[in-house]
Formats: sequence, C-alpha cells, structure tokens
Amino acid sequence: MSKDIRIKNGLTIKLKGEAQQKLSSVSRSNTFVIKPSNFYGIIPKMTVKVGEKVQVGDIVFYAKHNDQIKFTSPVSGVVKEIIRGARRKILSIEITAEAKDTYKDFGTKTPNKLTAPQVKELLLESGCWAYIKQRPYDIIANPDEQPKAIFISAYATAPLSADINFTLSGKENEFQAGIEVLSKLTEGNVHLSVDSKKPSFFNDIQGVSLHKVSGKHPAGNVGVHISKVDPVNVGEKVWVVQPQDVAVIGKLFLTGKYDPTKIIALAGSQVEDPQYYTVIQGAQIKDIVKGKLVNEKNRIISGNPLSGEAVTERDTIGFYDNLITVLPEGDHYTFFGWMPFFGNDKFSMSRTFFSFLTPNKEYKLDTNFNGEDRAMVVTGEMEKVMPIDIYPMQLLKATLVGDIEKMENLGIYEVAPEDFALIDFVSSSKIEAQDIIRQGIDLMIKEVG
Repeated sequence: MSKDIRIKNGLTIKLKGEAQQKLSSVSRSNTFVIKPSNFYGIIPKMTVKVGEKVQVGDIVFYAKHNDQIKFTSPVSGVVKEIIRGARRKILSIEITAEAKDTYKDFGTKTPNKLTAPQVKELLLESGCWAYIKQRPYDIIANPDEQPKAIFISAYATAPLSADINFTLSGKENEFQAGIEVLSKLTEGNVHLSVDSKKPSFFNDIQGVSLHKVSGKHPAGNVGVHISKVDPVNVGEKVWVVQPQDVAVIGKLFLTGKYDPTKIIALAGSQVEDPQYYTVIQGAQIKDIVKGKLVNEKNRIISGNPLSGEAVTERDTIGFYDNLITVLPEGDHYTFFGWMPFFGNDKFSMSRTFFSFLTPNKEYKLDTNFNGEDRAMVVTGEMEKVMPIDIYPMQLLKATLVGDIEKMENLGIYEVAPEDFALIDFVSSSKIEAQDIIRQGIDLMIKEVG
C-alpha cells in the first residue's frame, strides 16, 4: 500500500539542455581515477602501491577510522600514480586500464538465504558498502549500527536531473535483488519514493513501502521523504541508497561481480546534443564531453546545477552522481542588471523579471551570482523553498555561531547540505547555505559523534 507525499513549498527551475532519452557509449578511458574526497569524512589507508596490478573488485584503500569499510577498483589495470597534496593527503589514485576488464569473483548469492552479517560482509569486501549513506550527517553508514529504516528516492526534481526510469531500464531484476539485500540490514521498512504522475516498474517492486510523491523541487530529495515518513530523532539512524546503486548491489549478489557501470546524463545549455551515456565509475570527464560542448567558456558540474561540484575535464564524475551539467561560465556583469527590463532572460522566484508570466519557459542561466554578499534579513524567501519542518534561517544562524544545543533543537540531524541548495539559489543575502550546513555537520560529528 502506498502513501502519498505532496510537497507545496519549493521551486521548479526549468533550464535548457535537458537530456533526451537516447543512450550512447563513450570510448573507454585510458586512465580511471578514484578520489577519496567523494567519500565525505574518509581518510584513506592504501593497500596497493604504484605499479601494482589490480582487477575489478580488488581493494585499493580502506577507511582509517574503520578498516571494515573498503574501496575497490572499478577497472582492471595497473596503479599508475597516487597523487598527494599538503601533509601527504591522498587526493586521487590513478589506474591505467587494460583493454578488457577481469573481475574478482565474490560468488553468486541468494539474498533471502543469507543472514544480515553475511550480507554485510559481502558488501564490505566488494566495496559496495560505500553506496550506503546515513542520516544524520550524510556520511557513509557505520556497519556496526542498524538503521531504523532505509530510504530510496526514485523521484528526481532537481534541474536537468537524469530520468531514473530510463537509467534503470533493463535492470529491474538487479534492482529487486538489491531491495532484498537492503531489507536484510534493517528490522524496519525499506521506503521507496516514486513520481506519482509517471508509471514505472518501481510500482511492482516487492518488499518496500511505496510512497508516491508530487510537488516542486526539492520534493525528490530523500531528506524531504524522511521528514514526512519517519523523521530522525536524537540517537536514531536511517540509511539512504540511490536507485542505480541499489541495482549495482543487486547485480553483485546475482553474478558475484562488482560492476560499477552506470548510465549518466550529459545535460545543460552548453551541450550540443544532451543525452545519456554508459560509463564506468572513475572515467575521466574529458572522455565523456569530448566534441560534445559548445565552444565557449563553460562550467562543468558533476551533479545538478544546485548542489553539484565544479570540476575540470581531468576530473571524474562523482561517485554518487549520475549527471554532468555544463552551463555558461558567469564571468560577466550586466549594466543595470537588477532592473526588470534589462533581465528578460533571467529567472526569479519573485516577480522582478516577470518570469512568473511564462512558467513553462526554459532558461539559459549561467553561474553568475548576480550580486554580492549582504546581511541575512527576514524576508520569508527561505521558508518558501524549504518543505522540511524546520526554521532554515534560525538553523543557519545557530550553525554560524556554533551553538550545538540550538542546532540540535532546530533540526541539524534532519538535514543534509543538498536540502539547502534552493536557499543558495533564492536567498538575496547570497550566503553559501550548503557550506554552512556542512560546517555545522562537521562540528556535530566532532563534538557529539
């Protein structure tokens, strides 16, 4: 039986360059990159050396704070270089790939016949545990704990988001197997949120509590679903997994192979033919975007335009991302740009630029801030785009001053930085709300744990 979730607060931002449902492949990268920074809070301890040969599924490093959590190679090849930064911090591991992959065999398993410890052991040894994140704090889950529930959001509402139904087409069996695996990890429910207006195979998945969601962005954020279905209280944990990652987990158990291949969308107004591509995790972005971008000054983003990370062509798509967005670089200024008649091509939540008159218009927006830092004043903007039952401005202020007690009372355990992405977009103060929340989470981890 499904439970409907209707979100009223939020904002729909229509951008040009949405990926068309065409699937192509890209040429295999010569070098694949693993970036420990993709795994927030993880300090890597290497298990391989430069020149050592690895196959898909071989352990490359593990977490210093918990050696159970391992990270494995996405391809077979030779460790080319371990790039370090200040204080010998490991920034990335580069692997020169072989023409054809060989896989470490973990053995096929039937999830329903395994115990929870056996399921955990396989997930940890294969590197698939990294796909499981926890709330609070939006970090990799602790395998020594048990969540009260697991949440999966198959409803994407961020601008230019990849169509989850399309990216999982043909992977229905793997997804169902992944659900069976995850159900072993909790005594509570596995919650699956789907688009209430779009039919999909998700409606036929067994072993889940189905929730049909409607509304503006951030209606697709898993944090919103948690807040409406089973809010996180002090001392409680819920785990979160993305849909394509569920299928990767399911395929591991069905075939005995760790296969980090996924379908990503290349989208944005600076992409000549926005569409979907099949890539292996760790492929360099230059091999994905080569010959596909408008020849201008562009900003490449791993993830969606609101919460993604700016990257270069030498980087790789984020471990948890299924979208590469390319927008015009915002390195220009418009004379009298704040005046309505000088901004007919701009989008605004307010009625400044008359964008409310054309709700279905797609905009070509750049990365310009259109202003400078200002004082944080009470305008009601933040509350209009925050569907979680918290006071966003008060939480941001408490975080800025490091008041742990107020942060707890105001809902720091319920949120992740992505839940504040729209506030970054609409706030007239131009604050970096996502960065502030991440700093607050860092403080909570340090002081409270």
